[in-house]
Amino acid sequence: MTSAFGRIMAVDYGEKRIGIALSDPMRIFAKPLLVIANQGEEEVLSSLQHLITQHQVSLILVGMPYAIDGSNTPKTEETQVFLEMLKHNVNIPVLFQDERYSTCDADAELKKLGYTWQEARKIKDAMAACIFLKDYLNN
Repeated sequence: MTSAFGRIMAVDYGEKRIGIALSDPMRIFAKPLLVIANQGEEEVLSSLQHLITQHQVSLILVGMPYAIDGSNTPKTEETQVFLEMLKHNVNIPVLFQDERYSTCDADAELKKLGYTWQEARKIKDAMAACIFLKDYLNN
């Protein structure tokens, strides 16, 4: 059972980039935070542990990229390995959230906000994390 309070950090895992979004401590709002380069397990884990401490995170939510029909893809399996690695290396709960369509929704949201595709590309992964974090908070 996880606490109903404390920040949630959403993680949109990618082979090259990892998008990070945060909730507020009361878990009402979500906002994109940053995108970190995926420079290997040690570097990523160090960055995430720093963010957990800095923002007093009490739960990590990893976006799970299922296929449109809900089945697993190679990307799903890669993300499941990342999720298990996190579970064994952080001392807070780690859950997953279906992230189908979050990247597409992030593109649409950034376009609506007036970002050029070049600007949007730099923060799209954090916006995708924000979108599936909002879905989690709303449910």
